[in-house]
Amino acid sequence: MTISEYNKCVDEFSDGIYRFLLKNTQDDALARDLVQDSFMKMWIKRKDVQYKKGKSYLFSTAYHTMIDHIRKHERITKLDGDEDEINITYENYSDLKEVLNEAVDRLPDVQKSVVLLRDYEGYSYQEIGEITGLNEAQVKVYIYRARLFLKKYIVSPDLVL
Repeated sequence: MTISEYNKCVDEFSDGIYRFLLKNTQDDALARDLVQDSFMKMWIKRKDVQYKKGKSYLFSTAYHTMIDHIRKHERITKLDGDEDEINITYENYSDLKEVLNEAVDRLPDVQKSVVLLRDYEGYSYQEIGEITGLNEAQVKVYIYRARLFLKKYIVSPDLVL
């Protein structure tokens, strides 16, 4: 990959990667840091990455960087003993988008990532498999399970006004 092709990748894909990471992490500063780390890793490997594969490489790198950060953060939290109790409270919402965002946030990390890549970013099952390291059948299963959870969550009588 040439420097101009790398710069094209930055221009074309940085917003999409940022949205994907922000949706997963719910932390603006962390999402920006992870985007920066992903592009840094691509810069280091730019001679090995083909321009046509740049988007896939960036999303894969961003996904794995995010997972590594989450695992590291969970380990540090457990070592410190500062585990917070999770209190689930249902609030009545009239806005379906807010309900859907809350439901997506409750998904396990893998299911959340594949749903966001498929439904928000428009990737195919095969591309999602390449990004996440899952095979196509696993991707379909995770998306199916996530959509079942989302459907049950959205029609929950506790959330309907």
